[in-house]
Amino acid sequence: MRELILLRHAHAEPSENDLPDIDRPLSPHGLAEAEAAGRWLLEQRLVPDRVLCSPARRARETLEAVLSLTGYVEQRLEERIYEAMPGTLAALVDEHRDVERLLLVGHNPGMERLLALMHSGQSGDYRGMPTASVAVLSLPMEGAIEPGVARLAAFWWP
Repeated sequence: MRELILLRHAHAEPSENDLPDIDRPLSPHGLAEAEAAGRWLLEQRLVPDRVLCSPARRARETLEAVLSLTGYVEQRLEERIYEAMPGTLAALVDEHRDVERLLLVGHNPGMERLLALMHSGQSGDYRGMPTASVAVLSLPMEGAIEPGVARLAAFWWP
């Protein structure tokens, strides 16, 4: 089996008048959430082999806080994650099927719908992913990413 770790970005500061959404930073609470997620991943020995991260500031800051605890690994900013729906995210994950443990750092509703799609086969059947939550999915070593192919191995939130 290979693993896909989904990490929703931590709590961000609210939008301000002239600050674009993509530039919103983490709040102090969000930084604490991201650090807690990093500690949990480290305790579970879930250090990824590769990370794909949204270019949004809050996602990048979440990733930086996590990796400062787990250790640095191969990272790629991936434009397609920002505002992505589950089909786009699934295709992106499928492009990296050579990676044994892939971490995807992104946003709702795409992340929670991807989780539901991969686990239950239906993207509308989702319960939600709070900020800085982590979902660990086990995937078959071979074969394409498709609905219902994954087993939910762990779910954590701060």
